[in-house]
Amino acid sequence: MRPVKICLILVGLLPSLAVPLVEADEVPPTPCTVRVAVYDDAGVSRSLLEVLAVLDQYHDIAYERIKADAVRDGKLAGYDVLIHPGGSGSKQAGSLEEAGRDRVREFVEGGGGFVGICAGAYLACSDYSWSLHILDAKVVDRAHWARGHGDVQIRLTDAGKKLLECDEDLQTILYYQGPLLTPADKPEVPDYEPLATFETEIAKNGAPEGVMKGTTAIAAGSFGKGRVVCFSPHPEKTEGLGRFVHLAVRWAAGSGDVQLAP
Repeated sequence: MRPVKICLILVGLLPSLAVPLVEADEVPPTPCTVRVAVYDDAGVSRSLLEVLAVLDQYHDIAYERIKADAVRDGKLAGYDVLIHPGGSGSKQAGSLEEAGRDRVREFVEGGGGFVGICAGAYLACSDYSWSLHILDAKVVDRAHWARGHGDVQIRLTDAGKKLLECDEDLQTILYYQGPLLTPADKPEVPDYEPLATFETEIAKNGAPEGVMKGTTAIAAGSFGKGRVVCFSPHPEKTEGLGRFVHLAVRWAAGSGDVQLAP
């Protein structure tokens, strides 16, 4: 576990008082510390390092990287939230294997949090045979998933502005071939709440124009007792928006009073 920094405030020190110092590695997580597992195996991209760089900025996060075999072995039980960063959703699913995907579903259903970014959002959705089916979303225009990359604008919903603590309606964010999400209407999975929709689009490599606008860019949902947040674009790669990852992790861990619409 990553060391947790602590501060000791001593009031009314007595001259004879001896204060034993505790090594940081011996300090257990405080009640407000969120224990985060960050997936680090086949199918992840540089997004992993950028996610870790964001998490390093927050003292209320204690993270470790986790491998697919550890997931299959039930090691998620020691964490509050699992993050799947960008890369390839199908390769991450293949690395987990069916047994690992089942463990992730059980983790979230039992009260764990899940944050998926780009590939992690593909993984979480309910649209592929290898998906986790923990977010009631399907992918629009699957045939043109490689539609290009670049900056786009997203429009935050009221729920998105509250959960992501942002007053502005519009945000510019890096998009890199993430899923264009829309409700899948799976009866066994609760409906998700859009936190943001795409206001502008990228339509390269033969992708048709007019498809991306209005689809869901950021979604939040529940699965069993757990919470799920998925980003199609990359806040961890966008200057000034890394805080979105932190806030999503905190909410997925059960913090905050933002409730999803029934």
